[in-house]
Amino acid sequence: MLESTIIIDGRDHLLGRLASIVAKELLAGQKVVIVRCDEICVSGSIVRNRVKYAQFRKKRMNTNPGKGPFHFKSPARMVWRTIRGMVNQKTSRGQDALARLSTFEGIPHPYDKKKRVVVPAALRVMRLKTIRDYTVLGELAASVGWKHKDLLKKLEDKRKVKAEAFFQKKKAKEELKNKAIAAAESDLAKVNEVLAASGY
Repeated sequence: MLESTIIIDGRDHLLGRLASIVAKELLAGQKVVIVRCDEICVSGSIVRNRVKYAQFRKKRMNTNPGKGPFHFKSPARMVWRTIRGMVNQKTSRGQDALARLSTFEGIPHPYDKKKRVVVPAALRVMRLKTIRDYTVLGELAASVGWKHKDLLKKLEDKRKVKAEAFFQKKKAKEELKNKAIAAAESDLAKVNEVLAASGY
């Protein structure tokens, strides 16, 4: 069953596992947005992953490197490229699937106000032994030339302050509602009986 748009919080997910699940959803016609791509994880130490990225950087067109392959440095584009390799993008079906995908570092507006989900099958804590090393994609990106790590941290800190204020307000509202229900319980006893009899 397709939903309008699924917003996935990428924090602490493993890159390959998340990418394969998202690719399947995209090919089925689902629109997917992945936020916090900078906090997605890759198994292996930072040293190992930097070496792998350096080997990847060496792969270029001999006569005109400007024609590709292109080596993206931002975490969101790294995730996008990983998924691109899983949707058979040289066909029109694959291109349509890729058009349904959006990836972002941090949680930009309007997705900061919308419900986000996780993918349990791709979570690092579910899939990786605690003794294993892992690399956070944002740190890898910053070490190979991504320049916006500090800016993103500043923006995310601002967003978290707003989110905390919103949550406290929501909690206070919920408490008031519960108090009101408790205070009116005796008055509503008859009404509740009727509703219970009707199956509510």
